[in-house]
Amino acid sequence: MSIHVETGNRITTVTITRPEARNAVDPATATALYRTFLDFEADKAADVAILTGERAAFCAGFDLKAAAAGVDAGWLERHAIPDDWNDPGAHPLPSPMGPARLALSKPVIAAIEGPAVAGGMELALWCDIRIIGEGGYFGVFCRRWGVPLIDGGTVRLPGIVGAGRAADLILTGRSVAADEALAIGLANRVVPNGSALAAAREYAAELLKFPQACLRADRSSAALSGAALATALRREWQSAPLIRTEAASGAARFAAGRGRGGDFGDI
Repeated sequence: MSIHVETGNRITTVTITRPEARNAVDPATATALYRTFLDFEADKAADVAILTGERAAFCAGFDLKAAAAGVDAGWLERHAIPDDWNDPGAHPLPSPMGPARLALSKPVIAAIEGPAVAGGMELALWCDIRIIGEGGYFGVFCRRWGVPLIDGGTVRLPGIVGAGRAADLILTGRSVAADEALAIGLANRVVPNGSALAAAREYAAELLKFPQACLRADRSSAALSGAALATALRREWQSAPLIRTEAASGAARFAAGRGRGGDFGDI
């Protein structure tokens, strides 16, 4: 199993358990995450979720080694957004990273240690709150591989950090350390290394003190949702065909060990 789920004291903790791949998401993990968050939404015993990664990584994005090994021909088609899809809450669809198209009624907190990059950054952006260890970092690292943002990154990032800062991060793919992330609003809290999950649980416990119906109503009102979100995600998905061209070549370079660790000179 590539994820671990634990529910207690009205908090569901979802942990990606692929530390050998820095918790990169392969198709099986994406499916497991999607189903798990649908279960969380339906669970009357859980009011807040936490998404985290095992050991010293949140998520390094989609597993490019799995992509290089080949996904079946119908993969893109299974994740396509229909033209008539107008309500992510009523008609949820799995995204390539799993739950990033879901519009949940309950808050989700990202507890981040190490990298939250590429699709992993998109998962963090999908969460309501991002709590990051001092050594953690964000980045559109998929820029170097020719892999487009198709899990809501181009939709959510400008709303969180502003259009200008989002353009900088999207165009350059540069690393954003925890202190800068806090300064620009990408992170909500920076905590000592190794304590992000504990801090997220404390934050969740604070949320549980409030009347939940009112909290959820205000959260939903403040978020991009419904038809507006569906339209934005459909527009973003139009870049998905690049996966068959630039991304396929980039995944092969990654699998061969070229360009890892931020070495843009070897791509």
